Amino acid sequence: MQVYEGLDIITNKVSTQEQRLCQHHMISFVDPLVTNYTVVDFRNKATALIEDIFARDKIPIVVGGTNYYIESLLWKVLISAKEMSTEKEIDWKVELEKEDGHALHKRLSQVDPEMAAKLHPHDKRKVARSLQVFEETGISHSEFLHRQHAEEGGGPLGGPLKFPNSCILWLHADQTVLDKRLDKRVDDMLAAGLLDELRDFHRRYNQKKVAESSQDYQHGIFQSIGFKEFHEYLITEGKCTPETSNQLLKKGIEALKQVTKRYARKQNRWVKNRFLSTHMKSKSHLHHLKKRRRLDSDAFTTIESQSVSPGRDKELKEKGSPGWNDEELKPSV
Repeated sequence: MQVYEGLDIITNKVSTQEQRLCQHHMISFVDPLVTNYTVVDFRNKATALIEDIFARDKIPIVVGGTNYYIESLLWKVLISAKEMSTEKEIDWKVELEKEDGHALHKRLSQVDPEMAAKLHPHDKRKVARSLQVFEETGISHSEFLHRQHAEEGGGPLGGPLKFPNSCILWLHADQTVLDKRLDKRVDDMLAAGLLDELRDFHRRYNQKKVAESSQDYQHGIFQSIGFKEFHEYLITEGKCTPETSNQLLKKGIEALKQVTKRYARKQNRWVKNRFLSTHMKSKSHLHHLKKRRRLDSDAFTTIESQSVSPGRDKELKEKGSPGWNDEELKPSV
């Protein structure tokens, strides 16, 4: 969402002060009324930037976390539906998304049962994309993925890496700690002027759409977490009693906190399922784990053999054995 102009607070964009510390890319360069900006657009522009940074002997750092977009930069892919599409075909996909999710899912299960088993009927965008792949190529989406994984250097996570020696850093926090931080983040957004930002964005870009009943909270920047949650508050402000408006505001704030925490859990599941579980089962990890356990066992055995019984400690201390003093006789941690 940070590629779009506007909603700087809601999308938690890097501050101007922070941007002066090092060069940032891919921020606030897409018009907020553009709704068909895709992961392919992002990948193509970001890849060119990464290659340029490498060419200048610098290290590019990709900061999440829209994980689906990060994946597009980590692995090579065999298919990019948009690159094969005509404008008419892209419109066809948008039309697909307007259909009933269960009907779309049923169609997908007929041509690609493997992919259908992985997708929920409510996830119409992904279901529609998988159908689009089949319609445009005659090959199922799952078959494309199998071919991608089978490429030299490919694996269960994807095809060959685009850039060698990629390093993934993930910050983990206990869920209770993370939830408190996320609640505080929303409170900090409010203190930073979130409501003014929402009002201004709604007035400039969404008010007319709402009046025409054509608002779309599923595409572009309008799907940002925190904008649609205040829909009722924004469209009724000034048209209802202060008490009602205040209730809708509290409802929006609570909804923002809940959806933010829900998204954080989704991100954690992605890291666990896509990276940690696969890494934990890898031969390399099991080898290092076995080696670590052996070293720990050897170290423990050495400590055991060098330890002195409590009775012997007292005897040595009373005799004033050379090389022993009170500090050395204290139990260590």
